[in-house]
Amino acid sequence: MSATASKSFGGRQFRSEELCLIRQVVTGCAGLSREELAQTVCELLGWRRPSGRLKARECRDLLEQLEEEGWLELPSKRAGRPRGLRTEIPVTAGGEPDKSLVGTVREFGPVLAEAVEDEAGQRLFRELVGRYHYLGYRVPFGAHQRYLIWVSRPQRLVVGAVQFSSPAWRMAVRDRWIGWDEATRKRNLQRIVSNSRFLVLPWVRVKNLASKVLSLTQCQLRRDWEDRYGVELLLAETLVDRARYRGSCYRAANWIELGCTSGRGRMDAGHQRHGCAPKTVLVYPLVPDAARRLREA
Repeated sequence: MSATASKSFGGRQFRSEELCLIRQVVTGCAGLSREELAQTVCELLGWRRPSGRLKARECRDLLEQLEEEGWLELPSKRAGRPRGLRTEIPVTAGGEPDKSLVGTVREFGPVLAEAVEDEAGQRLFRELVGRYHYLGYRVPFGAHQRYLIWVSRPQRLVVGAVQFSSPAWRMAVRDRWIGWDEATRKRNLQRIVSNSRFLVLPWVRVKNLASKVLSLTQCQLRRDWEDRYGVELLLAETLVDRARYRGSCYRAANWIELGCTSGRGRMDAGHQRHGCAPKTVLVYPLVPDAARRLREA
């Protein structure tokens, strides 16, 4: 990168003087960790979410990319769980297969979707998704909201888990459906959320439970997300593996099928996996005029 170059990252354009300031911070604060450097840079540049929180996660990704490009040198990584990678999955009695639940939602209701907020809930979520979801558990990219799903009768039992997280940066069929231009996409992408994990435990055979869970979480998500991140969500999206599932529960919950992905995946920047694993794209407008607001806001 030349001394006069600017850089686009995460929907923001960084001017050359800002990049020079970032390098000065990293060079002059050698005793700080990567996380502390990211927070310092965010403070200096005013890089914040609408809620006022620093965009430290995104900033750390930017710093690591600048290091890869030879623009600066970061301190060694400290022990932790890198985002997007698999992590250790606990195996406890709470995650062991239970007796089969067979029947209807009415027999086992009310069904509850409870936000994961404490360490115990995080461990249970990680265990259930890690052991029983075909994609396993990965530390999510960016902002996220998790729910554990419970039935109430004949006793309180956990029956599933749901995760929402940051949306795909680009997805052709979604972007055509919205009809936004590049600048608007960058500005409004944070108003979309991805249903990145959806698990009903394999011993649970409760008719219409999956569509009920989607309806519950759709109702709670906008409020929970705005409380946590200060962002009003307008649209939810999900990708369904066509080789494994039909996505019937999404359609039953009024999600809209838009088409298929190219099959590359989030991390295939070099277009090496085009067509390898196409997914069905479905969306759910969280407000009646979602596409218009995303296109015009």
